[in-house]
Amino acid sequence: MKFLENSKLEALNSALMIENGDCCVIGRVESYSCKMAGDDKRLFKTLSHEGDPNELTVLSPPQTVASVSPAGYSTSADENENPLNYACSRKTLYYLISTLNASFRPDYDFSNAKSDEFSREPSVNFVTNFINSSLGAVLGERYNRLSSLIWSSINDEIQLDDCVVYSYNPDLDSDPYGDEGCLWSFNFFFYNRKMKRMLFFTCKAQTSVDEKFEIEGIEESFEFTHQLPLILQ
Repeated sequence: MKFLENSKLEALNSALMIENGDCCVIGRVESYSCKMAGDDKRLFKTLSHEGDPNELTVLSPPQTVASVSPAGYSTSADENENPLNYACSRKTLYYLISTLNASFRPDYDFSNAKSDEFSREPSVNFVTNFINSSLGAVLGERYNRLSSLIWSSINDEIQLDDCVVYSYNPDLDSDPYGDEGCLWSFNFFFYNRKMKRMLFFTCKAQTSVDEKFEIEGIEESFEFTHQLPLILQ
């Protein structure tokens, strides 16, 4: 996967490092081209040995549905029974794993991640509501001032209407956010097949006593947050 530089997303990443009372939020939004590099080619070759790249592989049901259901969303019996809601091609699975490797390297290696650690989310609207609900509950009005800018910048980069959204829901041993003090975390992949692009939105909330922020860094983040509307114009 090739990392795509984007000044607006860099501004969002600075703004998504916020301390709020006894809790702090650390988030990243990154864009990748679905273009194979050296390590990606080796991973794709390994997955191809397990079956046809276009063959469907089974995913887990969305964990977000079980944890927090935003208002206005419900699943019908037909939706729950459709096996395509819980599947993706091996090639798409390769893109998801490669994105994780690119984002968390060199500290973590997800090459052995299994398909049942991933889910296909019900819709883009469901995921945006889930993220807004999660961040809004922790950051309150501070997030309300940021949310429209976050989603407009993300939409400019990935064209949300053309995306399918996946999530990564690992067990504790594989979770990069499995450290003590983590209150919650999410890892969402917005995949635009037409653009051959993946946007990765990862975030965690953690008790401030466990996350050692430098005071200067916090102050710079707060100042950056206030300046964000000007930067993103």
